Amino acid sequence: MSDPTFGLSLVPTLDVAAHRELARTADENGLEWLGIQDHPYVPRFLDAFVLAGDLLAATSRIHVFPDVANLPLRPPAVLAKTAASLDLVSGGRFDLAVGAGGFWDAIVGMGVERRTRAEANAALEEAFAIMRGIWRGDEPVRHRGVHYTVEGLSAGPAPAHPIELWTGAQGPRALALTGRIADGWAAPIPKYLPYEQWAAANAVLDDAAIAAGRSPAAVRRIAQVVGTITDGREALDVTAGEAPVRGSAAQWTEFLTFLGTELPYTTFVFWPEQQTVDQVLRFARDVVPAVREGLGRA
Repeated sequence: MSDPTFGLSLVPTLDVAAHRELARTADENGLEWLGIQDHPYVPRFLDAFVLAGDLLAATSRIHVFPDVANLPLRPPAVLAKTAASLDLVSGGRFDLAVGAGGFWDAIVGMGVERRTRAEANAALEEAFAIMRGIWRGDEPVRHRGVHYTVEGLSAGPAPAHPIELWTGAQGPRALALTGRIADGWAAPIPKYLPYEQWAAANAVLDDAAIAAGRSPAAVRRIAQVVGTITDGREALDVTAGEAPVRGSAAQWTEFLTFLGTELPYTTFVFWPEQQTVDQVLRFARDVVPAVREGLGRA
C-alpha cells in the first residue's frame, strides 16, 4: 500500500478559539489532514470554507478539506474558485471532498430544488468536469449539461497543487461514479455506512475503476472513524452496525491496521466524540505511530 496518512475531522461549532487549538495540535503532532463538516443549514455552525481559511492561516503543514462540501448549495464554478483561492493562499494545502446532497429537507429550505439520487449523482459528475476545466486554466470552459451550464467561462486561477476531488459516496451508483471519476473516497461514517458494508462498498468502487480503465489504487480510500480513545481496553464490536469505536489506543491500532491490510484504506480520519486536545494527542502520539509500524510490517 502507499504510505498511510492520518487526519482529524471537526464539527464547525462557533468556538473558533477551540478549533484553532485543535488544528495547531494536529499540525504540530504530524497529522496530515483536517476535515471540516459542511452543513450550511445548521444555525450553530460556522461556514466550513470560512473556517477552513482561518485554520489554514493558523497552521503550516496540515491539509484542510470540507468533509464533505454540499454541492447543491455551492455551484461548481464558484466552488472551484473558492477551492483554488484557499489552495493558493495556503501554499497548496487545500483539497476538496464533495457530496451530492443528503439532508434534502434542510437543503431545499435554503432555496434550491430537490434532486433525486440519480439527478444528484449526475449533477456531481457535471460539477467535477466543470471544476477540473476551471483549474486547468488553459482555455475557456464550456459545459452544457442537464444541471449546470457554463458558456465560455475564463478558466483559472490554477491551484497551487493538483487539488484532489473526493466524494462522500454511499449508494452503489454513487460508488461506481467515484470509481470512474474521483481522486478519492471519503467514506461515510458508520452511521450512514455500517461496518459490515465497508468491504462491499470498496469492491463496487474497485470494479468501477477497473471498468473505466483505471487502477483501483488511483482512488484514495479514506476511512472515517468516530469514537473515543479510552484509558483501558473495552468491549468492542466493529464487525457490524454503527457503534462508535470506544477503546484503548491498542484497540484503535488493531482496528485501523485491519482497515489498511484487509481493506484498501490508506487514509484514516479520526472523528472524536469529544473534541479535545487530549483526544487529538492520544490519536497522534499513541495510535498513529503504531498503525504506521503495523502497516509497514504488513
